[in-house]
Amino acid sequence: MAITDIDQYAHLTDADIEALGAEFDQIRRDIEESRGEEDARYIRRTIALQRGLAATGRVALMFSNRKPAWVLGAAALSAAKIIENMELGHNVMHGQWDWMNDPEIHSSSWEWDSTCPSVQWKHSHNFVHHKYTNVVGLDDDVGYGILRVTRDQPWEWWNVGNTFYNLMLGTFFEFGVALHHVETEKLRNKEKTLRQALKDLRIIARKVGKQTAKDYLVYPALSGPNWKTTITANVTANIVRNYWTYMVIFCGHFPDGAEKFTIEEYETEDQARWYLRQMLGSANINAGPMMRFATGNLSHQIEHHMYPDLPSNRYEEIGVRVRELCEKYDLPYTTGSLFVQYYQSFRTIAKLALPNAFLKATSDDAPETASELRFAVRDGVQQQFGVDPVTGKRRGLRTALRELKEMPVQSAG
Repeated sequence: MAITDIDQYAHLTDADIEALGAEFDQIRRDIEESRGEEDARYIRRTIALQRGLAATGRVALMFSNRKPAWVLGAAALSAAKIIENMELGHNVMHGQWDWMNDPEIHSSSWEWDSTCPSVQWKHSHNFVHHKYTNVVGLDDDVGYGILRVTRDQPWEWWNVGNTFYNLMLGTFFEFGVALHHVETEKLRNKEKTLRQALKDLRIIARKVGKQTAKDYLVYPALSGPNWKTTITANVTANIVRNYWTYMVIFCGHFPDGAEKFTIEEYETEDQARWYLRQMLGSANINAGPMMRFATGNLSHQIEHHMYPDLPSNRYEEIGVRVRELCEKYDLPYTTGSLFVQYYQSFRTIAKLALPNAFLKATSDDAPETASELRFAVRDGVQQQFGVDPVTGKRRGLRTALRELKEMPVQSAG
């Protein structure tokens, strides 16, 4: 089962959690107080770069009957769509730049280059996902209604297609995001009426129509006799953007160490424990400046979940401080290369296509599913956290996980 008692799982006392929450609050205050012209310049330059790349791509595709022009156009358009989707659309709609009071760069007015209507995205993502992050039964991003990504989700016969659904979701990710607001799982469980779903679908259909007309009618028409090659370049750019966005999102949510939580844990949660849940339920990607920018700074998924409305260009700075606090309180800071994080995510999706009876480990101690009960195999381990009175060193979750891994008995598979 998922984590029900986050204090016990994290091996932190009430005093620890209160102090940790205060330090996380201080990070927020420091960033809010230091926002200024440098941050504003960053987002304006990003918008200028994105628009420049889009214009370059469109102009090049007017000559797309020549292969070099087609390659340049498709590449520039792919980069423009990735930047618009990740660093601009996603982050602007989170309200990261609302403090500038610029009506053009504001969460209330931004409509992104995606088939998902912004009004629906801001509810299903900004509100539902970020409030209930990884709470099984409340966060629809735990599997998106079609994937089994934790043993807390009961196995159904149709889960055998897990890897196929994963491939389809990656290929058509913008459409998957658009349909996310329909809440298919609630529809299956009769928690949402067909009439409500059809209302959502009508809004989605209008946005899909606009995007389709733009990419496959208007811009190809501007290319005149080269309209066919322009369409193939537009399809390529959309697929590149879809796969990249899908990989970044999955690498931040489904690798080993991105924990899941029960509704019972959420119901007793305060602000400090909310921070802790966001941190334990997320994973980062090791990235340099270019990679961070290409991911919309979502290579810092931990920091994004903790501070979704702070400017994304500050996540690297925030991450240094969050990591120092993880060291101080002996907590894990889950991060890895893009390859490792995606491999672990794909492995989870592939193996959970099978019923639990065919899998190793238990629902309390598996790479993708864990709870505080994973430590029950070591007598009294849950009472042995805090500061060791003999050594004076803190003994927290990271130490407990290392000790569990070093035990001779196989505890995870």
